Formats: sequence, C-alpha cells, structure tokens
Amino acid sequence: MSSRNRQRVWAWMAAMSVGLASVACWAQAPGQKPPKNDKQLPELKPAEISKIEAALPAAASAKAAKPRRVLVFWRCEGFFHGNGIAAGNKAIELMGAKTGAYTVDVSADYSVFEPANLAKYDAVIFNNTTRLSFPDAALRKSFSDFVNGGKGVVGIHSALDNFYNWPEAASMMGGLFCGHPWGSGGTWAIKVDEPDHALTKAFGGKGFKLQDEIYQFKAPYTREDRRVLLSLDMSDDTTAKQAKPVEKGGRADKDYAISWVKTVGQGRVFYCSLGQFATI
Repeated sequence: MSSRNRQRVWAWMAAMSVGLASVACWAQAPGQKPPKNDKQLPELKPAEISKIEAALPAAASAKAAKPRRVLVFWRCEGFFHGNGIAAGNKAIELMGAKTGAYTVDVSADYSVFEPANLAKYDAVIFNNTTRLSFPDAALRKSFSDFVNGGKGVVGIHSALDNFYNWPEAASMMGGLFCGHPWGSGGTWAIKVDEPDHALTKAFGGKGFKLQDEIYQFKAPYTREDRRVLLSLDMSDDTTAKQAKPVEKGGRADKDYAISWVKTVGQGRVFYCSLGQFATI
C-alpha cells in the first residue's frame, strides 16, 4: 500500500472513529411522500473488506459506560455515493464489532425515525446521505427531540447535502453544501486546527495531504457555535488556487472547514467531509 493511500485510509478511519454541483433548494413540503429509494448498494469485494479490516483500530480510545447502539442511515434522494456508502457501512459495522464500542443497525427507510424505534439508539450516523426530505413532520420532531434530548448525530461527507427545506436540521448539522472545488482527482493540504483535542491526537499535531473530494459550505456554517477540528490549509499553493472567487460561491473569509464538533441542546454533533472514496 502506498504512503498516500495509507494516509487516505487512516484519515477515513479517523473520521469514522472520531464521530463514534447544485445547491438549489428542493422545496418538498412536510407531509408529502418522499421520492422512492431505489438505490442498490454494491457488494464489496473480499479484498476491499480486508483493507478496511486492516485499517481498523485495535481498541476503542474510550470505554463506554454502557453498551452503545448506533443507527447508520444511508438514504439518498440526490447524488448516490454507492461505493463510498457500502464501504462506510461496513467499516462502521466492523469497527464496532472489533472494538466492542457499539453495535450497528443499518437502514435507508424513514420509518426508523419513529420515536419508539429511535429511542433504542445512542447516535444516528448519516453516511453520505443526500437531499433528505424528511416529509413526515412527526419524524422530523422525533429526530430533533432525539438530538436535543442528549443523543448524538454523526455526518459523513455528503451528510450536509441535505435539509435545504428544513432550517433546524441544517443548523443542527452545521452547514449546507455549496460545491466542491477540491475534486476527488486532486490531493489537498489539510491542517489540524485543534491538535490537542482528544479527537485529533491521532494526527500528532501535523497537517497532511489527502486525495479526496472536499466540500465548501454556506450558512448556517460559522465557527461561532462549534470547534473546528480540521480545515483546508490555504497556505498550500495548490489547495489555495483551487478556491472559487466569492462571486462564484467561494468564501470571503477563506475558511474551508472539513470537520467539527458542536452541541445541540443536550446532544452532540460530529461532522467530517472526508469519506467519498470507498477504499484505497
């Protein structure tokens, strides 16, 4: 495995473990039926699963006070990162089994957000979901109560390409997708904004370069209500030159965050835009 690919896997798995191009508004009103979810996940090859297993941590970095159970939700009503979703689902499942930190249920059906069912979980992981409409107002309330009441939510990569017609959820997650000038074919410089944070100690305080698709975000993104863990290193010429001008969606403040943590009510949120790639 090359050094660059090994780094990609490590960053992907770090993003997973830490948490446990259109921007037009899709104005589907609550109460309408959601689009049919007819996406079929590809089957991972044994070699791909082996690479995921090799990248898994040997043990959880913190011992849970009680058994934990997480819901991995991968529904897509927009762009479909099929291979990335399949690999992400498997990585989360295998990591929980290997470390004993949690157990996993996986679904793409909105019914899992019914209050009685959602109460079984400690966290919901949105794995590369897109354009989620959450058309049932009761399920919106159930999810909002879940997080505000003290549970957790994790967003991976396109988890912020959702909730254009649900401002509360967009605010909860921390931003909305606004393009990806840093495409998957390039290698981009990433800095560690909080090197002493428990969630970023694995990087040893050192920035790194990674081949992945990096998002930029629009409001409600702000640093005022969160701790940004990773962001693009705009001192790197290649990375900086890829930024769009403000009139084309670029940020005037040049603040291109990649990962953060924040609180919502009594609950906690972790997001990381890394994770488009399936494997190495």
